[in-house]
Amino acid sequence: MPPSKKGGGKGKASQASTPPPPPPLATTTTAAEDKVTSQGGATTGKPPSKESDDESDSAIGPVLPSSSTAAPTDPLPATAALPEPRTVLERTRARFAAARPYEARLIFGSRQPPPTLAEPEEPGPGLGGLKDLEPRERAAWLATRIAARIARRPALSATTTTGGAGAAELARVACGGGAKTVREAWKLVNEGSVPLRAAGEKQLLGAATAPTPASTGIARRRREGASSRGEPAPAGSLEARTIAAAEARWERRVRLACLLAESRCFRAQRERETRGVRDDRTGEPAVVTEREVVEDKRRRLEIAALRRDMAAHGSGPASRAAGKIASNPDWDDVVPVVLEEPAGALASIAYPADYAEAMSYLRAVMKANEHSERCLWLTEHIINMNASHYTVWLYRAAILFALEKPIAEEIEWLNEIALANLKNYQIWHHRHLLVENHFPSIAADPAAVAAFAASERRFLERILAEDTKNYHVWSYRSYLANKLGLFSDADELASVERMIDDDVRNNSAWSHRFFLVFSHPDRATPGAAATEPDPKAPPEMVDREVAYAQAKIRLAPQNQSPWSYLRGVLVKGGRKLGEAEGFAREFVTGLGKGEDEEDVTSTHALDLLADIYAEQGRKEEADLCLQRLGQKWDRIRLGYWEWRRRGLGTEAAAA
Repeated sequence: MPPSKKGGGKGKASQASTPPPPPPLATTTTAAEDKVTSQGGATTGKPPSKESDDESDSAIGPVLPSSSTAAPTDPLPATAALPEPRTVLERTRARFAAARPYEARLIFGSRQPPPTLAEPEEPGPGLGGLKDLEPRERAAWLATRIAARIARRPALSATTTTGGAGAAELARVACGGGAKTVREAWKLVNEGSVPLRAAGEKQLLGAATAPTPASTGIARRRREGASSRGEPAPAGSLEARTIAAAEARWERRVRLACLLAESRCFRAQRERETRGVRDDRTGEPAVVTEREVVEDKRRRLEIAALRRDMAAHGSGPASRAAGKIASNPDWDDVVPVVLEEPAGALASIAYPADYAEAMSYLRAVMKANEHSERCLWLTEHIINMNASHYTVWLYRAAILFALEKPIAEEIEWLNEIALANLKNYQIWHHRHLLVENHFPSIAADPAAVAAFAASERRFLERILAEDTKNYHVWSYRSYLANKLGLFSDADELASVERMIDDDVRNNSAWSHRFFLVFSHPDRATPGAAATEPDPKAPPEMVDREVAYAQAKIRLAPQNQSPWSYLRGVLVKGGRKLGEAEGFAREFVTGLGKGEDEEDVTSTHALDLLADIYAEQGRKEEADLCLQRLGQKWDRIRLGYWEWRRRGLGTEAAAA
């Protein structure tokens, strides 16, 4: 109730001018407060938590209307009956609605529970906001905000004097108004029996779904995303987690915390025993019994199982990857080999603790030449921290082959590692070893070879889409084509053609096409170099490749890749460069006839003409081509073109 005005004389006159601080909150509970307390939402007789201070700290300017005209005479606003909550989100919303009815009306509207249908384009009746509160309810809501602000500052209320200056300061801090506003606020709150010390939105709804002052009505539901559109809630979210699952999760966390505390106590006791520490009370040396050792191993097995279970349900990290290896009972029999650098080392490496520990166990199992499931996991654990550790990759391959693990499963795992580490060559060497081990098992089955080749091609296309000129990937692709015999595979050639069509300047794709076309065992001389003529190259194949290169040159005349390919095809087919003279002249006109008539649309064509003329003994014409390249069309490489001119041995070049 508002402060009484007992007393007389001078004290009464003082009270008439300045009201005393507001009374403490009532300790008796209303029916609404009992309901909230039973659900864990509102509390009485305790200071509010910081989370409940979710309102703006800016001053509240409007003065409350007179209680004679606007004060509500009925208790808290009624809401529709809610069904028994099934999920954590439903339960927290129910608690919030019971503990803070006016805020619930502002956020969710008059319809309870909050609607989950598709949101309308414009706000309508019952969808939340101040329009859903009647004038008297708005006054009560504003009074609740003012009173809650005073209640959250007990030190201010207790230390403020009853003088005019103190009461004015209290009113200014609380609402930006005067003393009359404070009195009216307390009167409306007490008449409405509104609980003040209730959990805030962030505490009840969670930070991810807690509303802000702007999150009312339709704006609130827009933030809910999938649920407002009728889509299934993400796994692990408040909307998807049932109450039973949440309670079970909490029990697992409590059990895990207890087990971890007991295990830490055991390790501390074992450390005291190792150092020969005596008990402070008995004076006896610390001793760890065999029974305690067995009990701790059982305890750590349970810890590992709990962590695995929590990770599977999205409520905790994976058991072994997240924790220390030393605390895992699977590794009790391994004595780690710690790397000890000499004192005063000039370049001491500060390894992260998890990485240093994992490497110490790796040294131990490699020293014992152990090939086991736990060692396989250890290599994966280290690779996740450092994918460039070549020794770990070699050891992992040895474990896989010793345990005869399915290569297909390893390749599937390796794909994700490769996508996350595009420039890592150790990954591709590991893949090379896997194929070498796997191929003998499928070599006699052409269908299996074709299926494996198609699977690898799909992945290579995927990773080359991320990095089209990755040297390690193209090197592996050449190896794979040779190992699986893909030289006549139409799909492999078509795949490369698609890449050239996508980017005609992709020199790596041009190189792979040359390798596929001129390395086929039936069409290539064993041991013949790529820059040497090969008499086994079929003439029709050479003609096809010449035409293919010329077509791509016309798309981008200044692109060097197809010009180089054209040269290579002519050489490999044992043909003279002069066969391409007419084609090259298409891109060079009026050479040496003056600036107005001379036009060169491809410097590579002019370069090729210089080689053609030199091949035919027409050195003066070759010198002119090189001279014009240096003087006008490719000045940045003037020194190179002059060096080429001197190689011709002409008088003009010597001058």
